Amino acid sequence: QVQLLESGGGSVQAGGSLKLSCLVSGKTDSLDCMGWFRQAPGKERLGVAGMNSVGSVTYGDYMDSVKGRFTISADKSKNTLYLQMSNLKPEDTAKYHCAADPMDCTTAFRALAYRDLEVSGQGTYVSVSS
Repeated sequence: QVQLLESGGGSVQAGGSLKLSCLVSGKTDSLDCMGWFRQAPGKERLGVAGMNSVGSVTYGDYMDSVKGRFTISADKSKNTLYLQMSNLKPEDTAKYHCAADPMDCTTAFRALAYRDLEVSGQGTYVSVSS
């Protein structure tokens, strides 16, 4: 059974940076997409960025605003997925969840509108003040 444990959230001022970490345990062979989604207060879940098994990166449909500011990476030796967030903006305020799914990331992120992903962590909150 795969388990995901996020860390690294916090409160920063606009323009600041945070690096989220997701410690992965269990067998992930059947999970094509490993990534992050976020949910702002009172809003829907949105896929942020994900990686497939060969390291290709996908950003969520509504994430043009994070391209160039957010970078997803993985360290397999540490079983850890990262989301480096730079030049943070108040609109980035949300709870960020690490997640994994058997589907490709594009499909998985779109599926957030009507189902949970196969595995999700409890999330870590990011607050950006202006």
